[in-house]
Amino acid sequence: MTTEVHTPPSAPAEPSAARAVVAHARNYWAEVRSGEVGALPAVAGIIALCVFFGLSKPVFLSVGNLANLFGQGAAVACIAMGLVFVLILGEIDLSAGFASGVCASVMAVILTNWGLHWTIAIGAALATGVVIGLVLGTLVVKLGIPSFVVTLAAFLAFQGIVLMILDEGSNISINDETVKTIAGGNLERWQGWALLAVTVAAYAAIQVQRWRRRVARSLVHEPLAVVLARVGALAALLAAGVFLLNLERSANPDRISLTGVPVVVAVIGVLFAVWTFVLHRTRFGRHLYAVGGNPEAAVRAGVNVDRVRIAAFVICSGMAAVGGVVAASRAASVDPNTGGSNVLLLSVGAAVIGGASLFGGKGTVRAALLGGAVVAIINNGMGLMGLSAGVRFGVTGAVLLLAAGVDAMSRGRGKLFGRH
Repeated sequence: MTTEVHTPPSAPAEPSAARAVVAHARNYWAEVRSGEVGALPAVAGIIALCVFFGLSKPVFLSVGNLANLFGQGAAVACIAMGLVFVLILGEIDLSAGFASGVCASVMAVILTNWGLHWTIAIGAALATGVVIGLVLGTLVVKLGIPSFVVTLAAFLAFQGIVLMILDEGSNISINDETVKTIAGGNLERWQGWALLAVTVAAYAAIQVQRWRRRVARSLVHEPLAVVLARVGALAALLAAGVFLLNLERSANPDRISLTGVPVVVAVIGVLFAVWTFVLHRTRFGRHLYAVGGNPEAAVRAGVNVDRVRIAAFVICSGMAAVGGVVAASRAASVDPNTGGSNVLLLSVGAAVIGGASLFGGKGTVRAALLGGAVVAIINNGMGLMGLSAGVRFGVTGAVLLLAAGVDAMSRGRGKLFGRH
């Protein structure tokens, strides 16, 4: 007589996709513990600040204030995007703020005083920024003068140049409607949705193509579920933003209607896409990170280090020119304070808070935008709470110090875990 032995059914094996996602999450957490925090602190800071200010002042989360945030932080974000290229090299540009003022002044004089077309005025402003970057980069690279010294001298000189361009301190109004639309106009509702569709489709195509390429080459890759989840999260976030910004936000809609995504959002989006592509999909971008990480190794690899370094300063000053145009558009005027005051400090702070390293070798355009968002939220939220400018400067400085401290500690942990 035989006895049947009934074995309990084994638990179903975990799906391979789920196991891959879990493994990816564990690897990501291991990277964070080793100091590779990336944009995590900036994202966490944005969420925490929004919750805090939203609870303290509910008007902070209103649609009208959301649109104001984009306008308030746009110029700083543009300048910060350019500064990232210089910071990756371990250099600094202290003149970026007043360089934006010089370029904005050039545009205002050509546009208002000379009466020329806005394309000529903006083109001249951008060309001025490129020339400034070329001069600064040449002085740093070819003459070997430290970038701190060169750009500090330029910081002082550009204040005088702005005064001379503006006839010792006059205010020049911007009356061109096209220029004022850059920071003050809004897209039509359908244009906002069209921009959303193009953005999500392009992002999805890039992410999936990258995933397929790495799979085909048997390289380490993320699970497809993670890639699709990232695309879905971006689509949901942008869709929520477009929906809210398409709502009426005017106090008197019968007199004037305010709806739609601000034009400056589209401008920043295009700049973000262009410079992200340059950093991560071009030879110049790879060379930039190589020079910032180890200049000697880059030279031995055949990289034209001087050309890369000069180009970084040109991009930095060129983006400062863009920031000056945006600032002039928002204020509808240019005066001696354009690009001055705390513009430089906030721009450098935005890049560092977002995750760019002051030690070189690390930084992304995304870092500038995230850091710019943190700076804009702090200034906006504390302004709504009625806090003084002194308190706002103090808090922003503390956040910048915290970000620099996180960067320094992450580098220390990176060396501990064998990363350079």
